[in-house]
This record gives sequence, structure tokens and C-alpha cells, in this order.
Amino acid sequence: MKKLIVFDLDGTLAESKSALSDEVAGLFHELLNVMKVAVISGGGWPQFEKQLLASLPSEERFENLFLLPTCGTQFYRFAGHWSKVYSEDLNEEERKKIVTSLERALEESGIKVTQVWGEAIEDRGSQITLSVLGQEAPLSEKQKWDPDFTKRERITAYLRPLLPSFAIHMGGTTSIDVTKSGVDKAYGIYKLRDQLGISLAEMLFAGDAIFVGGNDYPVQEAGVDSILVRDPKETARVIQTVIACLGDGSMRMVSPGLGFSVPAQ
Repeated sequence: MKKLIVFDLDGTLAESKSALSDEVAGLFHELLNVMKVAVISGGGWPQFEKQLLASLPSEERFENLFLLPTCGTQFYRFAGHWSKVYSEDLNEEERKKIVTSLERALEESGIKVTQVWGEAIEDRGSQITLSVLGQEAPLSEKQKWDPDFTKRERITAYLRPLLPSFAIHMGGTTSIDVTKSGVDKAYGIYKLRDQLGISLAEMLFAGDAIFVGGNDYPVQEAGVDSILVRDPKETARVIQTVIACLGDGSMRMVSPGLGFSVPAQ
């Protein structure tokens, strides 16, 4: 029996650093009425507030919502207000080393950009993120900059020898995330399991980067039944199907390339 569905944020629930569409927001709110929901992303808490929470119509069902910024190195739950349960922050020495190494790797890679919108390097407490075009870059510019990951792969090739004791992941459309060693979205899923007492077999995951090298792939590798979606529009169809299955007692929901059962509760 599936007790919890987990979503990636950017590219899955919403376009990169954009608010949820009205359709996805409405369906997401309805989903909270039928099962527990979690969202995990490399983004920081302010990104969750801006993209996700500000788009939802009310707080009445937030007790069923669990949020994991920075790949689960932070965990928030709602009890009348949003409360940070834990945050596994980097120390000052680690922060300085990561920032210096990101700057050096970008320079040595030879990757040049003609314009940067906002800060390129963001300290998210438990994660340092390089957004090569800047934190405020237009979505249209981000989408066309590195669609096949080759530019970021070049940067990370220079970065890994500089940060051998840290975890490095490519997220979103232009980002490179650095965390403590061993941290990825599977790490966050295990933390979610321990916090809620829900087994991996009782979870379902939806993301747009469930492929080798994608930052959602570790969740599938961990053994969670996973649905690869192309974009938020396809995520909306997945949410509709889950709601229909749980609402009418249907026993099976099938995603292209993946069959799985979602028993009625």
C-alpha cells in the first residue's frame, strides 16, 4: 500500500524557479486530502516558500505535507506553522573551501557566459549551489544553456579533484550543488523514512531526472517505485490519476514504462 508520494520540485511540479501553475497547485492541494505528500529538492527553504507554498490555496491540509530542501539535509513539517526539524549545515571552513573551489573550477573549465542575473553562488546552509547564469536568470535563458549537461559536466570534471570529500550533483537547468559526502536525494528519502516511519516500499516518487546521472535517479536506485515525468503538465496527469485511484477504489495505476499498484486506503 502506498502511503506517501514524493515529488521533485523544479521541472516536475514547476518550471525552474517558477511558481506552480494554477492547475498543478489545485491538484496538489486536492492530493493532500487523500494521502501524505513530500517534496524534495536541491533548492533552499526560500525557494520552497516562493515556488510551492505561496501557490497553494490554504494551509488547512499542510499536516499531510513534508518538505525536504537541499536534498533532505533539511526537514520541515507543519504544526500550526512550518517548523525546521533539523538542518545538517556545513561549517564555516567547509563553506569557504566549497565557494573557492566552485570559482576556480568555473574559471579553469573555460565555460564563459555573457550575462549573469543575480548571485551565481548561493549558500543554502547545508548546501552550496553554483547557478552559472545566476539565481535570477530568465527561464528561457536557462533552458537553452545546458540541456544535455555537457557544460556542467565539464565544470564538475575540474571541481571533483578540488572537493574529493564532498558530494557534487547537477540540478535544475544550470546548477551544480555541493553537499557533505554521501548526500543525494536517496539520502533525503532515507531521512524521510526515518522521520515518518514509512517504508520505501510504501512510497512513490515522481521526478523529471530519473536517468543515470540525473539528480532524481538515486531515489529509484534506493528502491522507491518511481515515475519519470517530462514536465509539470505530465505531473498534473500523474496527480489526477493518483487521486482517481484512491477516490474510486481502483487497484492499479500504470505509468509508461512502469507498472505498479496503488491500493485504495
